[in-house]
Amino acid sequence: MKRAIMALVAPGLLMGAAFVAPTTPAVAQSADEDIVITGHWHRVRPEDAETASQRVSYADLDLSTDWGRHELRHRLKLTARYVCDRLGESDTGSVGPTCRDAAYKDAVDRLGTIEAHFAPRGTAWVRPAGWRAPYADDWASRYPDDGN
Repeated sequence: MKRAIMALVAPGLLMGAAFVAPTTPAVAQSADEDIVITGHWHRVRPEDAETASQRVSYADLDLSTDWGRHELRHRLKLTARYVCDRLGESDTGSVGPTCRDAAYKDAVDRLGTIEAHFAPRGTAWVRPAGWRAPYADDWASRYPDDGN
């Protein structure tokens, strides 16, 4: 009797697995919605340069809105600070562009192309979970957005 029940239930489980599979590409698609911040910093000589990078997701943002574009730029700015702090850059003055400024500028240059081709999310869009920043939760208040 148990074998007969399992024979009837097992195909149903397989059908359920086949039904779930089509949602997988939507998850994979959102993973492509990110920008990589790369910081380069050297203490004395260019050949001593160190590099670090961090992904910043915009899968949970609608870049067709002013708020979405503003929020992504704020994430990029804070992440550039985080990456360059990890490399050892301090807040004290430096000669030339800082690691933080260069990393942010590079990311924003790439962002221009993304924004230009971004279509509104539409009513069927389901917002994924918010992006989890690598930096401390209080950074947004410690380093408020200066409007750029």
